[in-house]
Parts: sequence; structure tokens; C-alpha cells
Amino acid sequence: MEEKSAFEEFETQGNTRRRSLLPLWIKIFLWFFLIGGFFAVIFLMIAPFLSNISLSLYGINANHPYTLPGIIVTLLLIFKGIVAYGLWFEQKWAPQTAIIDAFLGIAICIIMMFVIPFTVPNISFTIRLELIPLYFYLVKMQKIKSIWENM
Repeated sequence: MEEKSAFEEFETQGNTRRRSLLPLWIKIFLWFFLIGGFFAVIFLMIAPFLSNISLSLYGINANHPYTLPGIIVTLLLIFKGIVAYGLWFEQKWAPQTAIIDAFLGIAICIIMMFVIPFTVPNISFTIRLELIPLYFYLVKMQKIKSIWENM
């Protein structure tokens, strides 16, 4: 018979990381949004010195961070950066926040597709393809939420 080490339990548990629950495509997007959240903070700091910074997310376009659409986009990017930080550094709150992020993104895309084009005359109807990865992101985060929180 093989003898088990008293520390084997700790050795096997230490090899399982929360980050390993995330598929590669989410890990790639995490880095994009970590960097995007960082730049959103930088844009808010240097915006008084610049005349034109083009920002866009979920169909919301802005030419300066200090306009209403600009504030919305920068706040969304900062929020997505916080979610990406939480997922990458394996915080317990990260999957629940990611679920909120996915619902928020889906809601904004739907509003930008079906409400804004019919209420604002200079914005036309566009199909938001961001809905596809947002849906899969939401489903994946809902699947791993309980496993993530119990690790």
C-alpha cells in the first residue's frame, strides 16, 4: 500500500486555482479590460488638456470623457476593469460582479439597438454583435459562480 503524506491534502488543493475555471477567451478579454480600465482612468485625468478623445463601448460613442456619453463609457470601462481585476486575481466577489457586468452590457446593447435609434434622430439602428460574447460570458459566469465561491 502507498502511504499518504500528511500534507498531500494541501498539495492537491494548492494546484487548483480559480483562474483555471475561466476559458481562454475570457482570460484574453480580461487583459483587454484591465488595460481599458487603466486607460479610462488616465483619460479622465488628462482630458482637460486634450480636445478630442474618441471613446466607444456597446454603441455609445463619445468624443470627450467629460460629456455624458463620455462619462458613461469611462465609468463602464472602469467597472469592467474592476471586474477583470477581480477575476484575474481570483477574488471571491468576482463572478457575481461579472454576472452584473454581463447583464449591464446586455441591457445597454438592447437599449442601443431598440430604444435609442427610435428616440434620437441622428442615431440609426445597428445590430450589436457584442451580445453574442456577452451571452456566453453570462452563461459561463453563472456556471462557475458556485464552484468559484467554494474554492
